[in-house]
Amino acid sequence: MMTQTEADPHTTPANPVPPQDDLGLDRAFWMQMARIPFLAVGWVLLAVVSHLIWAEVAPATTNYGPVVVICFGMVLAAVIDGWAFKVPNWLTLSLVVSGWGLGMLHSFNVHLEGGGGGLGIALLCTAIGFAMLFPLLAIAGMGQGDVKMLMGFGAWIGAYFGGHGDAVMILVWAFCLGVIVGGIFGLVIMVARRKFRKNLSNFREIAMDLKILATVGPNAAVERSQSRRPGWDRLPYGIPLCVGFLSYLAYRYMEGTLPIPG
Repeated sequence: MMTQTEADPHTTPANPVPPQDDLGLDRAFWMQMARIPFLAVGWVLLAVVSHLIWAEVAPATTNYGPVVVICFGMVLAAVIDGWAFKVPNWLTLSLVVSGWGLGMLHSFNVHLEGGGGGLGIALLCTAIGFAMLFPLLAIAGMGQGDVKMLMGFGAWIGAYFGGHGDAVMILVWAFCLGVIVGGIFGLVIMVARRKFRKNLSNFREIAMDLKILATVGPNAAVERSQSRRPGWDRLPYGIPLCVGFLSYLAYRYMEGTLPIPG
């Protein structure tokens, strides 16, 4: 017979305690972060390869091979966002870091893929991309993945076109077009779901959240927005952002006003 203080060594505890990380960190998160530099190198190599392929296929035209790569990255992010309502860090952060990497190479006069913007303009466009969506992020009206998606686009546009000073305007106008597309997208969703009045009320509430953010502070704005979160209709904002990016680049390319890199 066992006493109350004895335990059967063959008995599994009712509530086993999971092994703890010695540093109190999320191992899965750090393993994901550890892959980012390698994925970033892959994006840089893909930019170089696309530059070489464009040079072989259409040598008489301006080489925009790396632009095709960032467009592919944005489409991939939009597809994942539409499927899972989340843009993963491995994609967005690797695009951000690879854009910085291209800018750093250019700062040292290494132009393997023909880009002309240095690290400074790549960082600037990344910061502008963050700043443009920060108000919605601050009131929890948009996911972090969408913000990092815009930052990745900015990093690449800055690194590739920055040498001509047009990178910031490309980023801003592409974002504005994405906002317009997002508004149309939202209206279509409202009509399809027959929740026009409810969503119109939500838009008014979001405007009030932004006013509170500016006048009172982020804590009050977040608390107010979170109180309505259970009734929100989820929208994959990465899709209209992607449409805005690609549409503006295509418009500038067909118009013949897309800057010449290098």
